[in-house]
Amino acid sequence: MTVPFHNSGGTPVRSGTVTFGTHVIGALGVDWATVESTAALPVPIGPGARTDHTWTVCVDAWRVPLGMHVETRDVSVRWE
Repeated sequence: MTVPFHNSGGTPVRSGTVTFGTHVIGALGVDWATVESTAALPVPIGPGARTDHTWTVCVDAWRVPLGMHVETRDVSVRWE
């Protein structure tokens, strides 16, 4: 999953995390579960700078029964 970042503040972002919410979706479109995973932000991000970063988001096979699939729908960021 590729996520773009833009530091619109006046100081560099020096640390933080990005959290992904990956949903397990049934064959009929029912959202059965959400699995969260967390990774470090690609820092530093200077004032006014833009960057993007790509992560591989994985879910244990036993969480995704036959006929179901996964979709990463939620992304949140916490920075310092």
